[in-house]
Amino acid sequence: MEFAFHLPINGVSFGQVSMGFLREAHKRNLNPNIFPVNPQNIDLSTQAISDGFKSWIEERIGKSLETHKKSTPVFKLWHLNGSMESVSEKQLLFTFYELDQPTKSEINIAKNCSRVLVSSNYAKSVFENNGLDNVSFVPLYFDADNFKRKDKQYFADDRITFNLMGKLEKRKHHGKIIKAWAKRFGREKFANGEQKYFLQCAIFNNFLKAEDNNALIGQFLEGKSYFNINFLGYMAKNDLYNDFLNSGDIAICMSGGEGWGLPEFHSVAMGKHSVVLNAHSYKDWANDNNSVLVSPNGTTEVYDGMFFHKGQPFNQGNIFDFDEDEFIDGCEKAIERVKEKKLNEEGLKLQEEFTLENTFDSIMSEIEKA
Repeated sequence: MEFAFHLPINGVSFGQVSMGFLREAHKRNLNPNIFPVNPQNIDLSTQAISDGFKSWIEERIGKSLETHKKSTPVFKLWHLNGSMESVSEKQLLFTFYELDQPTKSEINIAKNCSRVLVSSNYAKSVFENNGLDNVSFVPLYFDADNFKRKDKQYFADDRITFNLMGKLEKRKHHGKIIKAWAKRFGREKFANGEQKYFLQCAIFNNFLKAEDNNALIGQFLEGKSYFNINFLGYMAKNDLYNDFLNSGDIAICMSGGEGWGLPEFHSVAMGKHSVVLNAHSYKDWANDNNSVLVSPNGTTEVYDGMFFHKGQPFNQGNIFDFDEDEFIDGCEKAIERVKEKKLNEEGLKLQEEFTLENTFDSIMSEIEKA
Protein backbone atom coordinates (compact mmCIF):
# COMPACT_ATOMS: atom_id res chain seq x y z
CA MET A 1 0.00 0.00 0.00
CA GLU A 2 1.36 3.39 -0.98
CA PHE A 3 1.36 6.15 1.65
CA ALA A 4 3.55 8.98 2.96
CA PHE A 5 4.70 10.21 6.37
CA HIS A 6 4.46 13.84 7.51
CA LEU A 7 5.95 14.07 10.98
CA PRO A 8 8.57 15.75 13.20
CA ILE A 9 12.00 14.15 13.48
CA ASN A 10 13.49 15.38 16.75
CA GLY A 11 13.91 14.52 20.41
CA VAL A 12 10.67 15.82 21.97
CA SER A 13 7.60 13.65 22.53
CA PHE A 14 6.12 13.86 19.02
CA GLY A 15 9.56 13.28 17.53
CA GLN A 16 10.29 10.30 19.76
CA VAL A 17 7.05 8.64 18.67
CA SER A 18 7.81 9.50 15.04
CA MET A 19 11.14 7.72 15.22
CA GLY A 20 9.41 4.55 16.37
CA PHE A 21 7.03 4.64 13.40
CA LEU A 22 9.90 5.27 10.98
CA ARG A 23 11.91 2.46 12.54
CA GLU A 24 9.01 0.04 12.14
CA ALA A 25 8.40 1.06 8.52
CA HIS A 26 12.09 0.50 7.78
CA LYS A 27 11.98 -2.87 9.53
CA ARG A 28 9.03 -3.91 7.34
CA ASN A 29 10.84 -2.85 4.16
CA LEU A 30 8.27 -0.16 3.42
CA ASN A 31 9.30 2.88 1.44
CA PRO A 32 6.94 5.77 2.15
CA ASN A 33 7.98 9.27 1.21
CA ILE A 34 8.83 11.31 4.30
CA PHE A 35 7.93 14.97 4.72
CA PRO A 36 9.49 16.29 7.95
CA VAL A 37 7.54 18.81 9.99
CA ASN A 38 9.96 21.73 10.47
CA PRO A 39 12.63 20.21 8.19
CA GLN A 40 15.14 22.82 9.35
CA ASN A 41 14.99 21.29 12.87
CA ILE A 42 15.66 17.61 12.13
CA ASP A 43 17.53 16.09 15.07
CA LEU A 44 18.60 12.44 15.21
CA SER A 45 21.01 12.91 18.10
CA THR A 46 18.79 11.80 20.99
CA GLN A 47 19.02 8.08 20.23
CA ALA A 48 21.37 5.55 18.71
CA ILE A 49 20.46 4.67 15.12
CA SER A 50 22.17 2.49 12.56
CA ASP A 51 23.81 3.92 9.46
CA GLY A 52 21.38 1.95 7.31
CA PHE A 53 18.33 3.41 9.07
CA LYS A 54 19.74 6.94 8.90
CA SER A 55 20.45 6.55 5.17
CA TRP A 56 16.92 5.24 4.59
CA ILE A 57 15.41 8.30 6.33
CA GLU A 58 17.58 10.65 4.27
CA GLU A 59 16.70 8.83 1.05
CA ARG A 60 12.95 8.86 1.71
CA ILE A 61 13.06 12.58 2.52
CA GLY A 62 15.10 13.26 -0.60
CA LYS A 63 12.68 11.37 -2.87
CA SER A 64 9.51 12.93 -1.46
CA LEU A 65 9.23 16.01 -3.67
CA GLU A 66 10.32 14.05 -6.75
CA THR A 67 7.76 11.25 -6.52
CA HIS A 68 4.87 12.17 -4.18
CA LYS A 69 1.33 12.50 -5.54
CA LYS A 70 -1.38 14.45 -3.71
CA SER A 71 -3.71 11.49 -4.22
CA THR A 72 -1.45 9.34 -1.99
CA PRO A 73 -2.68 9.09 1.63
CA VAL A 74 -0.44 10.77 4.18
CA PHE A 75 -0.06 9.85 7.83
CA LYS A 76 0.62 13.05 9.76
CA LEU A 77 1.75 13.10 13.39
CA TRP A 78 1.33 16.60 14.77
CA HIS A 79 -0.72 19.07 16.78
CA LEU A 80 -4.13 20.15 15.54
CA ASN A 81 -2.63 23.62 15.26
CA GLY A 82 -0.72 23.40 12.00
CA SER A 83 -2.62 20.47 10.53
CA MET A 84 -5.01 22.25 8.18
CA GLU A 85 -2.11 22.31 5.75
CA SER A 86 -1.56 18.91 4.15
CA VAL A 87 0.60 17.34 1.46
CA SER A 88 -2.29 15.04 0.55
CA GLU A 89 -5.97 15.11 -0.31
CA LYS A 90 -6.30 12.18 2.14
CA GLN A 91 -4.73 13.14 5.44
CA LEU A 92 -4.82 10.84 8.43
CA LEU A 93 -3.86 12.91 11.50
CA PHE A 94 -2.50 11.36 14.70
CA THR A 95 -2.55 13.93 17.51
CA PHE A 96 -2.11 13.99 21.28
CA TYR A 97 -5.05 15.90 22.75
CA GLU A 98 -4.94 16.71 26.47
CA LEU A 99 -7.87 19.01 27.32
CA ASP A 100 -11.68 18.92 27.32
CA GLN A 101 -12.94 21.81 25.17
CA PRO A 102 -11.89 21.57 21.51
CA THR A 103 -12.36 24.92 19.83
CA LYS A 104 -14.21 25.63 16.60
CA SER A 105 -10.84 25.82 14.83
CA GLU A 106 -9.71 22.48 16.22
CA ILE A 107 -12.99 20.80 15.34
CA ASN A 108 -12.93 22.17 11.80
CA ILE A 109 -9.36 20.99 11.26
CA ALA A 110 -10.31 17.53 12.50
CA LYS A 111 -13.36 17.46 10.20
CA ASN A 112 -11.13 18.23 7.23
CA CYS A 113 -9.00 15.14 7.88
CA SER A 114 -9.98 11.81 6.38
CA ARG A 115 -9.30 10.19 9.75
CA VAL A 116 -8.19 11.49 13.15
CA LEU A 117 -6.33 9.22 15.56
CA VAL A 118 -6.00 10.10 19.22
CA SER A 119 -3.92 8.39 21.87
CA SER A 120 -6.57 8.10 24.58
CA ASN A 121 -10.15 6.95 24.90
CA TYR A 122 -10.77 10.14 26.85
CA ALA A 123 -9.77 12.32 23.88
CA LYS A 124 -11.86 10.16 21.57
CA SER A 125 -14.95 10.74 23.73
CA VAL A 126 -14.27 14.49 23.90
CA PHE A 127 -14.19 14.76 20.10
CA GLU A 128 -17.18 12.48 19.60
CA ASN A 129 -19.16 14.58 22.08
CA ASN A 130 -18.41 17.53 19.82
CA GLY A 131 -19.93 15.89 16.75
CA LEU A 132 -16.92 14.21 15.12
CA ASP A 133 -17.42 10.76 13.64
CA ASN A 134 -14.00 10.19 12.02
CA VAL A 135 -12.01 9.64 15.24
CA SER A 136 -10.30 6.44 16.39
CA PHE A 137 -8.29 5.54 19.48
CA VAL A 138 -4.82 4.16 18.84
CA PRO A 139 -2.67 3.60 21.94
CA LEU A 140 1.00 4.43 22.02
CA TYR A 141 3.67 1.84 22.64
CA PHE A 142 6.59 0.76 24.80
CA ASP A 143 9.76 1.93 23.07
CA ALA A 144 11.94 -1.15 23.48
CA ASP A 145 14.66 0.32 21.26
CA ASN A 146 15.37 3.16 23.68
CA PHE A 147 14.14 2.05 27.09
CA LYS A 148 15.13 -1.07 29.01
CA ARG A 149 14.87 -2.12 32.62
CA LYS A 150 18.23 -2.21 34.37
CA ASP A 151 18.81 -4.44 37.37
CA LYS A 152 21.19 -1.94 38.89
CA GLN A 153 21.59 -0.27 42.27
CA TYR A 154 21.92 3.47 41.70
CA PHE A 155 22.37 4.56 45.33
CA ALA A 156 24.57 3.22 48.11
CA ASP A 157 21.91 3.45 50.81
CA ASP A 158 18.42 1.98 51.15
CA ARG A 159 16.52 5.09 50.12
CA ILE A 160 13.16 4.96 48.37
CA THR A 161 13.19 7.39 45.46
CA PHE A 162 10.22 9.13 43.89
CA ASN A 163 10.60 10.33 40.29
CA LEU A 164 8.79 13.40 38.99
CA MET A 165 9.02 13.97 35.24
CA GLY A 166 7.65 15.91 32.28
CA LYS A 167 8.50 19.45 31.20
CA LEU A 168 7.72 22.10 33.78
CA GLU A 169 4.25 23.62 33.30
CA LYS A 170 0.97 24.14 35.15
CA ARG A 171 -0.80 21.37 33.22
CA LYS A 172 1.37 18.76 34.90
CA HIS A 173 0.78 20.08 38.48
CA HIS A 174 4.51 20.12 39.30
CA GLY A 175 4.19 22.92 41.83
CA LYS A 176 1.32 21.32 43.70
CA ILE A 177 3.06 17.93 43.72
CA ILE A 178 6.39 19.27 45.01
CA LYS A 179 4.76 21.36 47.75
CA ALA A 180 2.63 18.45 48.97
CA TRP A 181 5.53 15.98 48.86
CA ALA A 182 7.86 18.39 50.68
CA LYS A 183 5.29 19.01 53.39
CA ARG A 184 5.06 15.29 54.15
CA PHE A 185 8.49 13.89 53.27
CA GLY A 186 10.79 16.86 52.83
CA ARG A 187 13.77 17.15 55.17
CA GLU A 188 15.86 20.28 55.54
CA LYS A 189 18.59 18.31 57.29
CA PHE A 190 19.62 14.67 57.43
CA ALA A 191 18.34 12.58 60.35
CA ASN A 192 20.11 9.31 61.14
CA GLY A 193 17.97 6.24 61.62
CA GLU A 194 15.06 7.70 59.67
CA GLN A 195 13.74 5.96 56.56
CA LYS A 196 15.10 8.02 53.71
CA TYR A 197 12.67 9.19 51.03
CA PHE A 198 14.00 11.20 48.11
CA LEU A 199 12.33 13.11 45.31
CA GLN A 200 14.28 13.61 42.09
CA CYS A 201 12.73 15.92 39.53
CA ALA A 202 13.54 15.78 35.83
CA ILE A 203 11.21 18.63 34.91
CA PHE A 204 13.48 21.09 33.12
CA ASN A 205 11.45 22.77 30.37
CA ASN A 206 13.70 23.30 27.37
CA PHE A 207 11.20 25.80 25.94
CA LEU A 208 11.90 28.15 28.87
CA LYS A 209 15.09 29.96 29.79
CA ALA A 210 17.15 28.40 32.56
CA GLU A 211 16.47 31.36 34.86
CA ASP A 212 12.72 30.98 34.31
CA ASN A 213 12.90 27.28 35.20
CA ASN A 214 14.84 28.16 38.35
CA ALA A 215 12.43 30.94 39.31
CA LEU A 216 9.44 28.61 39.13
CA ILE A 217 11.23 25.93 41.15
CA GLY A 218 12.11 28.56 43.76
CA GLN A 219 8.41 29.41 44.07
CA PHE A 220 7.54 25.75 44.59
CA LEU A 221 10.11 25.38 47.39
CA GLU A 222 8.84 28.55 49.11
CA GLY A 223 12.30 29.69 50.12
CA LYS A 224 13.30 26.40 51.74
CA SER A 225 16.11 24.01 50.85
CA TYR A 226 15.60 20.25 51.18
CA PHE A 227 18.46 17.78 51.20
CA ASN A 228 16.16 15.06 49.83
CA ILE A 229 14.66 16.94 46.87
CA ASN A 230 16.92 17.13 43.83
CA PHE A 231 16.39 18.87 40.49
CA LEU A 232 18.12 17.38 37.47
CA GLY A 233 19.15 19.18 34.32
CA TYR A 234 17.83 18.65 30.81
CA MET A 235 18.61 15.17 29.50
CA ALA A 236 19.15 15.29 25.75
CA LYS A 237 19.97 11.60 25.27
CA ASN A 238 17.57 8.70 25.65
CA ASP A 239 20.14 6.48 27.33
CA LEU A 240 20.61 9.09 30.06
CA TYR A 241 16.85 9.43 30.50
CA ASN A 242 16.57 5.65 30.64
CA ASP A 243 18.97 5.68 33.60
CA PHE A 244 16.86 8.34 35.30
CA LEU A 245 13.70 6.26 34.94
CA ASN A 246 15.49 3.17 36.21
CA SER A 247 16.96 4.98 39.22
CA GLY A 248 13.57 5.64 40.82
CA ASP A 249 11.30 3.34 42.80
CA ILE A 250 8.02 5.23 42.49
CA ALA A 251 6.85 7.27 39.51
CA ILE A 252 4.62 10.24 40.26
CA CYS A 253 1.97 10.40 37.53
CA MET A 254 -0.37 13.20 38.62
CA SER A 255 -0.54 15.40 35.51
CA GLY A 256 -3.89 17.05 34.92
CA GLY A 257 -3.92 16.22 31.22
CA GLU A 258 -1.79 14.00 28.99
CA GLY A 259 -1.87 12.57 25.50
CA TRP A 260 -0.38 9.37 26.92
CA GLY A 261 2.25 10.20 29.53
CA LEU A 262 5.29 8.67 27.84
CA PRO A 263 7.85 8.84 30.70
CA GLU A 264 5.28 7.79 33.29
CA PHE A 265 4.13 4.87 31.16
CA HIS A 266 7.69 3.72 30.48
CA SER A 267 8.51 3.89 34.19
CA VAL A 268 5.65 1.57 35.12
CA ALA A 269 6.33 -0.70 32.13
CA MET A 270 9.91 -1.09 33.35
CA GLY A 271 8.67 -2.37 36.70
CA LYS A 272 8.44 0.80 38.78
CA HIS A 273 5.63 1.38 41.23
CA SER A 274 3.56 4.51 40.76
CA VAL A 275 1.02 6.97 42.09
CA VAL A 276 -1.36 7.75 39.21
CA LEU A 277 -4.20 10.22 38.80
CA ASN A 278 -7.08 8.07 37.58
CA ALA A 279 -8.01 10.31 34.65
CA HIS A 280 -7.54 11.08 30.93
CA SER A 281 -5.00 8.93 29.03
CA TYR A 282 -3.56 7.40 32.19
CA LYS A 283 -6.72 5.27 32.39
CA ASP A 284 -5.75 3.48 29.17
CA TRP A 285 -2.71 1.83 30.77
CA ALA A 286 -2.86 2.30 34.57
CA ASN A 287 -5.04 0.11 36.78
CA ASP A 288 -5.31 -1.03 40.40
CA ASN A 289 -2.96 -3.94 39.76
CA ASN A 290 -0.02 -2.01 38.29
CA SER A 291 -0.47 1.37 40.03
CA VAL A 292 -1.82 3.15 43.09
CA LEU A 293 -4.73 5.15 41.70
CA VAL A 294 -5.82 8.54 43.02
CA SER A 295 -9.30 9.74 42.08
CA PRO A 296 -9.50 13.21 40.51
CA ASN A 297 -11.08 16.00 42.51
CA GLY A 298 -12.84 18.08 39.87
CA THR A 299 -11.13 20.20 37.22
CA THR A 300 -9.32 23.51 36.98
CA GLU A 301 -8.53 25.84 34.07
CA VAL A 302 -5.30 25.08 32.23
CA TYR A 303 -4.32 28.69 31.48
CA ASP A 304 -0.86 29.62 32.73
CA GLY A 305 0.14 32.71 30.76
CA MET A 306 3.02 30.80 29.16
CA PHE A 307 1.82 27.85 27.09
CA PHE A 308 -1.95 28.14 27.49
CA HIS A 309 -3.71 31.48 26.96
CA LYS A 310 -7.44 31.94 27.43
CA GLY A 311 -9.45 33.01 24.39
CA GLN A 312 -7.09 31.58 21.77
CA PRO A 313 -8.22 29.39 18.82
CA PHE A 314 -6.29 26.39 20.22
CA ASN A 315 -5.63 24.64 23.54
CA GLN A 316 -8.63 25.77 25.56
CA GLY A 317 -10.32 24.17 28.53
CA ASN A 318 -9.61 22.37 31.76
CA ILE A 319 -7.33 19.81 33.35
CA PHE A 320 -8.11 17.34 36.11
CA ASP A 321 -7.24 18.29 39.68
CA PHE A 322 -6.60 16.24 42.82
CA ASP A 323 -6.72 16.47 46.59
CA GLU A 324 -3.27 16.81 48.17
CA ASP A 325 -4.07 14.53 51.10
CA GLU A 326 -5.26 11.80 48.75
CA PHE A 327 -2.07 12.17 46.73
CA ILE A 328 0.06 11.77 49.86
CA ASP A 329 -2.03 8.77 50.90
CA GLY A 330 -1.27 7.30 47.47
CA CYS A 331 2.44 7.91 48.05
CA GLU A 332 2.24 6.05 51.37
CA LYS A 333 0.54 3.10 49.69
CA ALA A 334 3.18 3.06 46.94
CA ILE A 335 5.91 3.02 49.59
CA GLU A 336 4.32 -0.07 51.12
CA ARG A 337 4.27 -1.76 47.72
CA VAL A 338 7.99 -1.03 47.27
CA LYS A 339 8.78 -2.42 50.72
CA GLU A 340 6.77 -5.54 49.95
CA LYS A 341 8.38 -6.11 46.55
CA LYS A 342 10.59 -3.65 44.72
CA LEU A 343 9.78 -4.95 41.23
CA ASN A 344 6.31 -4.14 39.92
CA GLU A 345 5.64 -7.31 37.93
CA GLU A 346 2.18 -6.13 36.90
CA GLY A 347 3.78 -3.07 35.35
CA LEU A 348 6.12 -5.18 33.25
CA LYS A 349 3.09 -6.66 31.49
CA LEU A 350 2.55 -3.31 29.76
CA GLN A 351 5.56 -4.03 27.53
CA GLU A 352 3.72 -6.96 25.97
CA GLU A 353 0.33 -5.27 25.86
CA PHE A 354 1.46 -2.04 24.16
CA THR A 355 3.96 -2.90 21.44
CA LEU A 356 5.18 -0.79 18.55
CA GLU A 357 4.15 -3.58 16.18
CA ASN A 358 0.54 -3.48 17.38
CA THR A 359 0.37 0.31 17.21
CA PHE A 360 1.81 0.31 13.69
CA ASP A 361 -0.66 -2.37 12.59
CA SER A 362 -3.51 -0.17 13.83
CA ILE A 363 -2.13 2.81 11.93
CA MET A 364 -1.82 0.82 8.70
CA SER A 365 -5.41 -0.34 9.12
CA GLU A 366 -6.55 3.27 9.54
CA ILE A 367 -4.57 4.39 6.48
CA GLU A 368 -6.52 1.86 4.43
CA LYS A 369 -9.74 3.61 5.53
CA ALA A 370 -8.49 7.09 4.56
